[in-house]
Amino acid sequence: MPMAYKLAYGAVMDGPRKVIHAVRVLDALPSIDEIDDLLAQMRDRMLARHGEQSANVVLIVGDSKETLRLFGEAHAMTRVRTAMFNAAISWSDFDVG
Repeated sequence: MPMAYKLAYGAVMDGPRKVIHAVRVLDALPSIDEIDDLLAQMRDRMLARHGEQSANVVLIVGDSKETLRLFGEAHAMTRVRTAMFNAAISWSDFDVG
């Protein structure tokens, strides 16, 4: 059974009608399999809630410069990393389930 993580959600605009969904794991470092599972759950959620066929999701793990890792499409990771650096993301508590 996968571990329940404390998550935060933020959105980064990628053009006039595109959104990159950023999910940050706040309390642990998940395994690669758990990361893949979280990304799939988030894409499924965006399909069910908003009808996004291929939601662009970036998962962020780690809490310092040395441990920070982003997972997702390269373009999306760059946009999210830039937004984080510029403090342009508003985070809110989030539950995938």
